[in-house]
Amino acid sequence: MPVRSAWLINRTSTESGQSRADTRLAPTGAMAPTGALTSASGVLPGSKDGRYIMDALYVYGDTAGMTANVAPGRAVIQGSEAAGAYPVVLTDYTQITFDDGNAANPRQDLVVLRVYDAQFNPSLGRTEAVLEIIKGAPAPNPEVPLVPEGALPLARVMVPAGASVGTGGLNWSTAVYDLRQSTVGVGGILAESWNRATAGGYSGQYRDNATQLQRWDGTRWVSYPRHLGGIAPQGALAAGEYTGQYRDEGGRLQRWDGTVWRPVVPVSGWAFNNDGGYFKAVTYGEALTDTAVPTISAQFTTPVTGAVLVTVGFLGNAQADTAYTRMSVNLRLGGTMVLAADEQRSATVTGRQMTSVSHTFRATGLKPHTVYDAVGAYVCSPGSTNAWIDNRFIRVDPLV
Repeated sequence: MPVRSAWLINRTSTESGQSRADTRLAPTGAMAPTGALTSASGVLPGSKDGRYIMDALYVYGDTAGMTANVAPGRAVIQGSEAAGAYPVVLTDYTQITFDDGNAANPRQDLVVLRVYDAQFNPSLGRTEAVLEIIKGAPAPNPEVPLVPEGALPLARVMVPAGASVGTGGLNWSTAVYDLRQSTVGVGGILAESWNRATAGGYSGQYRDNATQLQRWDGTRWVSYPRHLGGIAPQGALAAGEYTGQYRDEGGRLQRWDGTVWRPVVPVSGWAFNNDGGYFKAVTYGEALTDTAVPTISAQFTTPVTGAVLVTVGFLGNAQADTAYTRMSVNLRLGGTMVLAADEQRSATVTGRQMTSVSHTFRATGLKPHTVYDAVGAYVCSPGSTNAWIDNRFIRVDPLV
């Protein structure tokens, strides 16, 4: 078999030990570490024309039957900590043949590149590098076999029940799932691979996940645009990773407040209803009678200045020439009153004549990037009966 490794003392076969060609062809040098004495197992990336991540050690079938091909390539396989990492090379296209399927149940087989080293595992009685199929157990929902020490998984292959050369073999377009992962020299950027669950080896290591550059922060891979101070592109983050982080969302800049995304430049809050109703009270209240919508409320997010312009308006009248009807707002943060309705912050109609009025006032000292509610509040002069209020609206504009 054309699988060769540097740094094996000798081989099981009668051939001599490491050759000069072994040393030239096998990858050497300090590979990406996973510990003080261990390296990341993986395939060396690269393709002939640079179009693909890696051509090396690709498992595929090109004819009907139970036989697959493995493309040549180079890899590093970490054995035990004491044994170290083995540089391995497959120099030629090589065929591997799968056993026939179980009569009743499917199974999943594992294709691995494996190093046997009798110096560190005498019980195996072998010293060589090989391509190997680890046969899975047949079951209605078969599991993938465990990867043994000193082995690098290349692919898992689903072998259906009853599969054989006589029944047409394996459907190679769906049977193979690529398990190769890349490895590079220490300090290098890991190439994208299909096994993205692989942890980094040290804080500050980088990898390419096919769309973004990512950095290992000690516990997880963090996409570079999400890093401290970076603006995450649209669709990259469902939730923020720290308070004060920014993202682009549909062309609008948003800020993560620790719980939800808030617009950096908030849009105006707005509430309107044209189903009129009556109000009769000498103190402010938020509900009209004889209307389908007793209360209106405009929700808004404060800008960084914590200041907004609030405008209220309505069409209405009072029931006496000298009486008044007013509309203002109660500003609330959650259920807490922040700024109560007041005549100095109200739109006022005096007399029986139906009149449209509005009033704008400034509210300051609000918490930046925080959601508030502006709720319509009404009052009429003492002695009035059924003050009429129609076409009510509230508008809140950020002051930036």
